[in-house]
Amino acid sequence: MDSEIQIAPGLLIAMPQLADPNFHRSVVLMIEHQGEGSFGLVLNRPTETPLADLLDSIEIGWSGNPEEPSWIGGPVQPETGWLLHERVSGLEEKLTREISPGLYLSSARDALEHLASDPPKKMRFLLGYSGWGPAQLEGELSEGSWVNSNVDAALIFDTPPESLWQEAVRSIGVEPDSLVPGSGVH
Repeated sequence: MDSEIQIAPGLLIAMPQLADPNFHRSVVLMIEHQGEGSFGLVLNRPTETPLADLLDSIEIGWSGNPEEPSWIGGPVQPETGWLLHERVSGLEEKLTREISPGLYLSSARDALEHLASDPPKKMRFLLGYSGWGPAQLEGELSEGSWVNSNVDAALIFDTPPESLWQEAVRSIGVEPDSLVPGSGVH
């Protein structure tokens, strides 16, 4: 594993042997990685539910594309919402956090209302998150279930979800078709 690449912020790219259906061919934006556990958001799982319908159910108006999807951020607490977006002027610093250059995370209702009223071009609303307990992610990395790479906001926002996994694999210098299930690092 390249010592220059950190786990968080970073991207986790699922390898073919990862059998968990929640993470098969997933790309996860890692937000936190500490001794107590890890927190991330799956980036390539759009839902069938338009964001406008979802926001309407919590009485927030949506001013963007009516077909904009909501996304599955992970299997943990699917009732929680997370906003991944580009820098937005007028959004108070206390309502958002810069994860990586050009990539911000917000979760407060006030931030959601602000972003829904004037949506930035680059934004995703994700339901739920991905979590790992103490040392769990390290174990999965050593088994070869995941590889990690650096965050690239352009890759996240400008790549169609159906090809994000392949492009993330290519970003680490590997052709996706060359990957075969393996048993990890020994």
